[in-house]
Amino acid sequence: MSTEQTSTPASGFTYTLTRTLDAPAARVWQAWTTPDQYAQWAHAAPGSVTMDVRPGGAWKSTMITPDGAEFPLTGTYTEVTENRHLVTGMDIPGRPDPTLMTMTLTEEGPRNTVITLTQTCETAEERDMAEQGSGMLLDGLEGFLGDGSGR
Repeated sequence: MSTEQTSTPASGFTYTLTRTLDAPAARVWQAWTTPDQYAQWAHAAPGSVTMDVRPGGAWKSTMITPDGAEFPLTGTYTEVTENRHLVTGMDIPGRPDPTLMTMTLTEEGPRNTVITLTQTCETAEERDMAEQGSGMLLDGLEGFLGDGSGR
């Protein structure tokens, strides 16, 4: 996995995470956009994930942290290109606009897919927390795809 952080206070604080997964892009997409599969690897409370994967479609999930705390999350999808590109907006209390995370899938051969997550946050602290959470998501996804349950 490679990580890149850029700090541009005028436009926010951005991170980019990249990882190569041992699965075709369609399989990665399915794991990321199917509620029951997503719940298995994304540290979500059972039964809490709903997804309407289309531009303007809503999603929600309750994430469980390693220490057991639960965080309900909601948002909408703003861009959807099946098996290639997904922009997800996350609602942040007290903010008029959602925080956007972009996921891009690039196939490198029949069984290798590069997944890239990019997000811009308002503060360095928010970026660092979001990057840590995204890293945990990629760890879970990689484990799910690699242990056979995601195939």
